[in-house]
Amino acid sequence: MAGLTTGGPNVDVSLLYEINGLARQAPGWLDRTVALLGEYGILLALVLLVLWCWRGARRQEEAAAVESFAALVWAPLAAGAALLLNVPLREFVGRPRPAAQHGGVEVLEPGAGIGHSAFSFVSDHATLAMALGVGLFVARRKLGFIGIGLALAEGFTRVYMGLHYPTDVIGGLALGTAVVLLLAPLAMALLTPVVRAVARSPRLGVLVRARDRVVARPVDLAATEPAGRGHENDLAA
Repeated sequence: MAGLTTGGPNVDVSLLYEINGLARQAPGWLDRTVALLGEYGILLALVLLVLWCWRGARRQEEAAAVESFAALVWAPLAAGAALLLNVPLREFVGRPRPAAQHGGVEVLEPGAGIGHSAFSFVSDHATLAMALGVGLFVARRKLGFIGIGLALAEGFTRVYMGLHYPTDVIGGLALGTAVVLLLAPLAMALLTPVVRAVARSPRLGVLVRARDRVVARPVDLAATEPAGRGHENDLAA
């Protein structure tokens, strides 16, 4: 497996050179911006998006809030599970990073990822970003589309930075998606009762339901009658 697209003419390497080649043509400030976004910025944006989704979910009716909150809890749990699965997968494939195999690759952050592994397949950042994005999609579709878009942008930055092959990114996106969706039924079945109990707790319930949430109340029909109708009834009597 170590020979997976590490040399020779192929689409994977060609795309690597084309995307990473943009870094050599771009101004330095743009390269630094992309490196910052690819290493920290996009993941931070995804976390903030999860928090924003949680804020909105707390204002829903209890049943919908519980379901949304359970999905939001599952998103980071699934991301962590995907990263754990990637540890043996990465060691099994044993694919060196692009700069170790191909000359002329512009590495924007030479030390990035080296502390975790010198291997490239699959991308941890792409896996984590897509797991959060798809988890958001399960909780709220509109924000989920934004999250998935950010995950795709994260994958692009990893190739732009010269840290991963395109197939490393595709593998990470697929792994993150698969873990979230395949395990979602079991995860939701386990998390929903726990979240429901939290929602009904006097102290912890604020995590799931906002105290100022608008609650529908029964309509007082008598109060909605036209002003003159009650007087007409009195005259008829």
